[in-house]
Amino acid sequence: MTVSGYSTIPLNVEKHSKIYVAGHRGMVGSAIVRHLLNSSAQHSVLSPELILRTHDELDLTNQSAVRAFFEAERPDQVYLAAAKVGGIHANNNYPAEFIYRNLMIEANVIHEAWRAGVQKLLFLGSSCIYPKMAPQPIREDALLSGPLEPTNEPYAVAKIAGIKLCESYNRQYGTDYRSIMPTNLYGPGDNYHPENSHVIPALIRRFHEAKLAMENPLSSTQYPLPSSQFPVPSTQSSVLIWGTGTPRREFLYVDDMAAASVFLMNLPKETYDSQTRPMQGHINAGWGDDITIRELAETVSKVVGYRGRIDFDTTKPDGTPRKLMDSSLLRRLGWEPKVTLEEGLRLAYEDFNRSWKD
Repeated sequence: MTVSGYSTIPLNVEKHSKIYVAGHRGMVGSAIVRHLLNSSAQHSVLSPELILRTHDELDLTNQSAVRAFFEAERPDQVYLAAAKVGGIHANNNYPAEFIYRNLMIEANVIHEAWRAGVQKLLFLGSSCIYPKMAPQPIREDALLSGPLEPTNEPYAVAKIAGIKLCESYNRQYGTDYRSIMPTNLYGPGDNYHPENSHVIPALIRRFHEAKLAMENPLSSTQYPLPSSQFPVPSTQSSVLIWGTGTPRREFLYVDDMAAASVFLMNLPKETYDSQTRPMQGHINAGWGDDITIRELAETVSKVVGYRGRIDFDTTKPDGTPRKLMDSSLLRRLGWEPKVTLEEGLRLAYEDFNRSWKD
């Protein structure tokens, strides 16, 4: 399952033999599992003992269940990738679910990890923690410097709370709990739901459905209805996208994010502390460049093989004009992303086709 052209670093499994990945079935969690296993295989070292639980096996919003789990397993490292996530539509329509579930997951896992004596934990956040109009590219110290984007404020507040939980336990109890903030992620394991997905999986699905409808117009009714954010006109001769297409966004392939997570988890404590203390205790992870939504749509259509028109509904809102992370700190520490956008989109489309057939 190694990504083409991608290498991993060996793990110090002698010191960290038991690793719990919370959310291992999600896009990021599954990528972290792949990276941990690939690293061991590539470097011919003993694989770490991975501790994995599905939601049915362990409800992370249930404090007593989480406590019993940590008391029994006592892992050496915890990757906290479990979260309730979704696109603009889901965030805007289910704010109570987003803030409640994410706060409960973070509080339970972090607190019970501490009670069980876990010293190393990595919390995975989101770029939405930053103010809507933060200066670009967004530095780590922009946190709490202005109002958040209203549509996903509950989710953002929960993620900020996760950062502050890690910082607070470190201050009071001397733990080594770290936080990494990714830019927009995509890749294998993404959510292609017609209403609740993010921009890249939504576009992949829209262009795929439009391509199939153009190839076989008489059977177009068998395909699911388009999402409200990326509707396909009934003529199936074009794909219509909200806004002008001019906003700029940054995207990072999920296996690059997994590599960044494992890299950051295994940095020496003195190195992490000395670099993050001036920046409020968390580190950004991004590709380092952004593209317009129009350019993204054109690239996705090329990868999918859609040959119809791409139209933009300029009466619809654009949202934040630009969202680019400053990831220079993580790069100075020695991490670099590997997978280009077009290569990553091809891998994502292959994953979509597998899930579509399933």
